[in-house]
Amino acid sequence: MSGASRPNILFAFADDWGRYASAYRQVEGDDTPNFLIETPNFDRIAREGVLFTNAFVPAPSCTPCRSSVLTGRYFWQTGRGAILQGAVWDESIPSWPLMLEESGYHIGHTYKVWGPGTPPNAPYGGERTAYNTAGVHFGDYSHHVTRRREEVGLKEARQEMLDEVRGNFDAFLAARPEDAPFAYWWGPTNTHRTWERGSGHALYGLEPDQLQGRLPAYLPDVPEIREDFCDYLGECLAVDMGLGILIERLEELGEMDNTFIVVSGDHGIPGMPRGKCNMYDQGSEVGLAMRLPKEIPPQRIVDDLVNIMDLAPTFLEAGGVKPPAEAAARSLMPLLRSGGHGQVEADRDHVVIGRERHVAGARDGYLPYPQRAIRTRDYLYIRNYAPDRWPMGDPRGLDDPELSPPPYEQLCRDTFACYADMDASPTKAWMIHHRGEAEVAASFQLGFGKFPAEELYSVRDDPHHLVNLVERPELQEMRRELSEKLEGILRQNRDPRLSEGDCSFDLAPFAGPLSD
Repeated sequence: MSGASRPNILFAFADDWGRYASAYRQVEGDDTPNFLIETPNFDRIAREGVLFTNAFVPAPSCTPCRSSVLTGRYFWQTGRGAILQGAVWDESIPSWPLMLEESGYHIGHTYKVWGPGTPPNAPYGGERTAYNTAGVHFGDYSHHVTRRREEVGLKEARQEMLDEVRGNFDAFLAARPEDAPFAYWWGPTNTHRTWERGSGHALYGLEPDQLQGRLPAYLPDVPEIREDFCDYLGECLAVDMGLGILIERLEELGEMDNTFIVVSGDHGIPGMPRGKCNMYDQGSEVGLAMRLPKEIPPQRIVDDLVNIMDLAPTFLEAGGVKPPAEAAARSLMPLLRSGGHGQVEADRDHVVIGRERHVAGARDGYLPYPQRAIRTRDYLYIRNYAPDRWPMGDPRGLDDPELSPPPYEQLCRDTFACYADMDASPTKAWMIHHRGEAEVAASFQLGFGKFPAEELYSVRDDPHHLVNLVERPELQEMRRELSEKLEGILRQNRDPRLSEGDCSFDLAPFAGPLSD
């Protein structure tokens, strides 16, 4: 495939952005938080291409997920890329950006690609391919606009942020060799904590009380949590506005229809129980839309269960590069080109998810919280390999409801005060301060308590995964079937978690204190 005939690639990959876009209202109705927002730019990509309704991450933690997306390998196959804090990139592992660059693509990135990890953004060329000369403030949109609006007004403060997005993209395009296709990774961090409290209403006009009755069932439906969720949705809108600038620029250049646009995120909402760092859908399900008019028939909704690590071979196939044979992921290009709706490829009927270490010091001994899960259309089955450990990190005594917690404001800002695998947030602070109340105790236990060795949920009947069915006699055959299928996939892909004796993920360098 010649350089001139190969499509450009624009990958918009937002940090901590779950499945929050107005396009999803057509498949989920108005009884979810998506009722509150309009995301016209994501919706356009979905409308003019393909909207995926069952897209999941390989790991609901930034670095491990990104290691998989960059390589097409399961996170446990990426060396120290399998953990968050303490991650080190193994340069012997091929990544699709560098493979595309070797084939003649002009590659570049803005904001976050891979990390935290050492060297920063190594699988995308590191600082050599970074384009941030116009600024790196867009990820702090709510803080910046809140501060600047007092000086220049809201409209101008917003425009400064959008001009930064355009300026960085223009710098990348200006460095492009003549006739070379490009691959640009735009990695906004807006939806990663922290953001300005009350910004959902102040900057976007969102009304928190419109979320009443629409929050996930395991969250207390109180004003403080509704406002926190609303502020997060405001950051989703900021991401969509930035995406709109990139689309507008492509149209000005006449490159829109020759650019493969893919929009997704690396895991679910942060600072919320059962979100980020969890196998539940709130933590592991993400939005995904793709557009390439020359090859992808438009106006399609696809229900196949997709692991977003499949994007690695997809990008390579789109660019005319053969994916590495050792990668577990499979290209989505045949599905995209098929024109099919609903379930397109019958064997895309499950995804495998897992995690090891997120925050290094979340538990005594710097240990991970090892989990693996298989999600099908009907069930979610989870294996918790160390049920004696605290999933969200050690409570630092706060499992005792009689113990006074740290100050509310500290819990809003200091992730490491307790339960360190859940980001600091007003929701976390409120639930810890109210954990002793009878009406909060069940929600608190679901979000912060220990998990059993096995969990099984009916996705259709229990979408928020509230009732563990693993002991139900009538479901024992299903439990065994899912357990065996999961274990078979893990063994086939050489997951160290199934090795006999001490698992390497419980040992240095995957566990233990961070080195200087």
